[in-house]
Amino acid sequence: MEKLYYTIGETAAQLGENVSLVRYWTDVFGKYVKPVRTTKGDRRYTAGDIETLKQIHYLVKDKGLTLEGAARQLKADRSKVDNRVKAIGELKEIREQLTEIRKGL
Repeated sequence: MEKLYYTIGETAAQLGENVSLVRYWTDVFGKYVKPVRTTKGDRRYTAGDIETLKQIHYLVKDKGLTLEGAARQLKADRSKVDNRVKAIGELKEIREQLTEIRKGL
């Protein structure tokens, strides 16, 4: 069962980045990532927020776009970016499975 909300630490771990970068991207891409705040002010991310952060990660880290370029890409055609991120995620899972099979041989 999937959780409803994730902490910023859990979100950063899923992205493979540090907490400060997730916090920064949340501030810069506030139009797309809107975490819920607790009464203490802690950010809680939904699965949708994490998917958006994965898209931002792909655009900035993998494609090498600037933050402004990534924002333009998200605004222009978000579905293409989403499809590409999902395909990359599935390929990484397949690679991990093949590595495990190879270790078992």
